Amino acid sequence: MDVARLKQSWHLVASHGDQVPLYFYSTLFLAHPETRQMFPTNMAGQRDRLVTALGHIVSHVDQVDQLVGFLQALGADHRKFAVRPEHYPAVGEALLATLRHFLADHWTEDLAQDWAAAYGLVAKVMVDGASAAENVSPPWWVGEVVAHEPRTFDVAVLTLRPQYLLPFEAGQSIGVSIPAARAWRYYSPANAPRTDGTIELHVRAAPGGMVSSRLVYGTSVGDQVHLAAPVGERLTLRRAGAGDLLLIGNGTGLAPLKALVEQVAAEGGGRRVDLFVGARSRTEFYDVDALEKLSASCPWLRVTYVVNADPARPGEFTQVVDRVLAEGDWRGRHVFLCGSDLMVSSAVSGLAQAGYHAGQVHYEAPGGQWYSPGRRVGAGQEQRPADGGAQ
Repeated sequence: MDVARLKQSWHLVASHGDQVPLYFYSTLFLAHPETRQMFPTNMAGQRDRLVTALGHIVSHVDQVDQLVGFLQALGADHRKFAVRPEHYPAVGEALLATLRHFLADHWTEDLAQDWAAAYGLVAKVMVDGASAAENVSPPWWVGEVVAHEPRTFDVAVLTLRPQYLLPFEAGQSIGVSIPAARAWRYYSPANAPRTDGTIELHVRAAPGGMVSSRLVYGTSVGDQVHLAAPVGERLTLRRAGAGDLLLIGNGTGLAPLKALVEQVAAEGGGRRVDLFVGARSRTEFYDVDALEKLSASCPWLRVTYVVNADPARPGEFTQVVDRVLAEGDWRGRHVFLCGSDLMVSSAVSGLAQAGYHAGQVHYEAPGGQWYSPGRRVGAGQEQRPADGGAQ
């Protein structure tokens, strides 16, 4: 298998942009119409996720030893779309047809064999991962909405009770689907695991967001949603040792940071924790009461609110990281970031310039692809947007 040839050919195909997924899905649905039900009713949000993921993973098949765990988890996660082993050949056929179409004269029999072999290896690992998960966890959990609290015009806090325990770590994300929508979006619970198993979600309605809009505006107590197994570890405390923490967030990016605070409290509060919460205006601090209760019960926690645009200083804009760096030297702490792409990018840059090393700064890369190894994964989803929620 010529891996360099695989990568070069994928680069040529990817240069055709949006035409590639359009051709791929047309080919797949025409030849195998039964696969259409596994995708969202509105394909606009799907864009190029699946085909881009396939191309990226298969063209990097030389790293398969490093990707095994990721691919097994990806296969297990795809059970929630009712993906069965017999669907993998159909996707492979559509992928090869797409490659052949866009590569045209560059498509050769040797290249076709390389792609078929690479895809076959990836598909086998994913099928094995799905099979191994059958006796460990269900494809999804049914969760009941037990509380729904509108906090601002576009943000709601929901409390869900899964039908039985859904294990997760503070900082991970959980897939959420409205049963009729056939679309999944990932949200980070705003709580550490609770004895009653309930999960708190902070959801902002995204423009055109099928799932988020239903959760914010069209969901009531007693409604049911589907929940998928937790994914991701970059925002968990696994890499932070027992050291003190600096948490920086804005928007609904507050959710996983609040969960980390609860996790520290559950472990006995042996760390000092400073939480900086940014917002464009004071009216956007939607969870102040809960944070104040946490702060009052946790003497090791300090919460600082940062308003980006101060009415007293028209024309000025304050990035939350600037306030953080002005407050003191935090280089002895692990730093966790979650918020808008702009906030995360600005914070990463500012912290690096101030001498913070990469190993102590934890965040989900802005604009990162859902298929990247080590990130949260799941076809038909958007990765956790930079503000911690999703569509």
